[in-house]
Amino acid sequence: MFEIKAKDNMGRVGVLKTKHGNVKTPALMPVIHPRKQAIDVAKYGADIVITNAYLIYKDDDLKKEAVEKGLHELIHFDGPIMTDSGSFQLSVYGDVEITNKEVIEFQELINTDIGTSLDIPTAPFVEREKAESDLEITLERAREAVEYKKDQNMEMLLNSVVQGSTFLDLRRECARELSKLDADLYPIGAVVPLMESYHYKDLVDVVMNSMKELPDSTARHLMGAGHPMIFALCVAMGCDLFDSAAYILYAEDDRLLSTRGTYKLENLQEMPCSCEVCCKYTPDELRAMPKEQRRDLIAQHNLHVSFAELRLIRQAIYEGSLMELVEERCRAHPALLEAVRQLGNYSQVLEKYDPRSKKSAFFYTGPESLCRSEVLRHMQKLREMPKKRDLIILPPTRKPYSKFISGKLGEFYIYGAEQEIDLDNTDFMVLDIPFGLIPLEIDEVYPLSQNDAPKTRDVDSIEFVEDFISEFVEYYEQVLIHSRVIKDLQIGLYNKCISSDEIRYQKDDIKKVKAIADYQFGVGAGEALFKGNINIEKSKKTGKIRHIYDGKVLLVNMRASDSFLVLSKEGAKRLHNAMPYPQNRVVVNKDSEPFALDGKSVFCKFVVDCDDDIRSNDEVLIVNEEDKLLAYGKALLGACEIKEFQTGQAIKTRKGMKK
Repeated sequence: MFEIKAKDNMGRVGVLKTKHGNVKTPALMPVIHPRKQAIDVAKYGADIVITNAYLIYKDDDLKKEAVEKGLHELIHFDGPIMTDSGSFQLSVYGDVEITNKEVIEFQELINTDIGTSLDIPTAPFVEREKAESDLEITLERAREAVEYKKDQNMEMLLNSVVQGSTFLDLRRECARELSKLDADLYPIGAVVPLMESYHYKDLVDVVMNSMKELPDSTARHLMGAGHPMIFALCVAMGCDLFDSAAYILYAEDDRLLSTRGTYKLENLQEMPCSCEVCCKYTPDELRAMPKEQRRDLIAQHNLHVSFAELRLIRQAIYEGSLMELVEERCRAHPALLEAVRQLGNYSQVLEKYDPRSKKSAFFYTGPESLCRSEVLRHMQKLREMPKKRDLIILPPTRKPYSKFISGKLGEFYIYGAEQEIDLDNTDFMVLDIPFGLIPLEIDEVYPLSQNDAPKTRDVDSIEFVEDFISEFVEYYEQVLIHSRVIKDLQIGLYNKCISSDEIRYQKDDIKKVKAIADYQFGVGAGEALFKGNINIEKSKKTGKIRHIYDGKVLLVNMRASDSFLVLSKEGAKRLHNAMPYPQNRVVVNKDSEPFALDGKSVFCKFVVDCDDDIRSNDEVLIVNEEDKLLAYGKALLGACEIKEFQTGQAIKTRKGMKK
């Protein structure tokens, strides 16, 4: 029903399959009022819409037409339709004249694609007793709806809505209990008041705590979110669907949406974008129009801006630049900037979903970038890597650093126990913003070379790197810090200054590929892969390593784009023999064994287990339940998604081990 096609952080480009067609996500569902349909939203990019089943049920004429002709003909939309159950009316008026079973039955009767149980929307910041009481009813009705759908063998997909107000433990509890029901989609409800009051920081907490307990294999819908300025942030948190009547409600009030906020027509001297409406009319011309005509044109603009933003977000996911877009968009308002900083507190959760390699370079856009997955992942890898006795910290040069560092290196300050310099027992690293320290042997690996940051460093980044260096130098007996590093960061970690012609960095390709293997696959992989008569073949054009052999037997290729190692058959065998189970492994069931041996791709439903450390784009080993090596390939999803999904590809197999 839901399948991921591309991903970045928790953002997904996916396909939601319904009986009236497929929807590419992230997607916006414009709200269609069954009595007040003003414009054809499909004309402006809507693949799916949402309408209110309760309003139709309460209107005898609409109800009759919907039952006789079906919902799609009633609102003149051929694609997938989601229906709300009357929960909004319940939150406004305190009661509705329909039961949970009745509204589920009615939604199926009028042929809706995605129906919703009658949950209790609990406003933010209410008393806990109220939130707990409402949550109990919401869960009871969700269970009833799922059971009723199964008993009646309904084709309609079913929403189970996450409630719990702003009590984060209640949000987690609700999401956890709903996940046990095997519903089709999981909306996150009652967040509109947070958005209307610019409580975006609280919105981040509500969404992320809900996401922690929701299954990755289903689409997640943020109810009532329709302003394009928050789409990027919400997609990065894992939201796949949005709905709103903002496009028409704002238009009725002469307000124009944009990714930077909202414009009042009365204040505009220039039109804010390049859509057809903004190019064709001036603010004065719109103001002079009859109210209804003006409303429809502004609604068209609002739809254009909203769908354009979602297209941009999907492209950013394909490229791997979603977080740069999030950080850019969240500078449109201080409350949004606070929200993206709050999102940084969930970096450990985000890292589990973030691909290890991307098409786009890493751009440092400000202190918020310090919490990105790439930074935290690299620092953790450094902590795990084997250490030599001494450490030399060098200032940055041109990238890749190892290519442009040679000869006498200059003056150094010593920290730790002063000893005679032993270059064979010394790690050479470059200080870098935002990655802290970059070992020269691995400096071409993504994103350590594929990144850029302003030369003028902000205070947060300097303090961040200083703190990491203060921690990291304790792993070594002696640390030599280059004088330029001391000057730039004003580090006080030193005993005295020395200058020595002996301190030189010697390039060693064998050490380089071993270090990359350890960084990519785990400590010990380098020694296991590269033993024997190792020959390294380089590109004649760029001088970069391309292929590594044992004699004439290919072990690995090195990707030019990110310098990660791509296994050959022999390389896969060596890695499998060296790395303990379940490291770097995806385990498939017996049904999948012959297909894997033949080199066929592995689908999620055949995976029984995998290494929790696998991320999208990782090189992985495919084994059976007895740990026999069947094949090797590239992961298309992260471990948490591979384990959850029952549809779609998990691994793009490079080659099977069938003789």
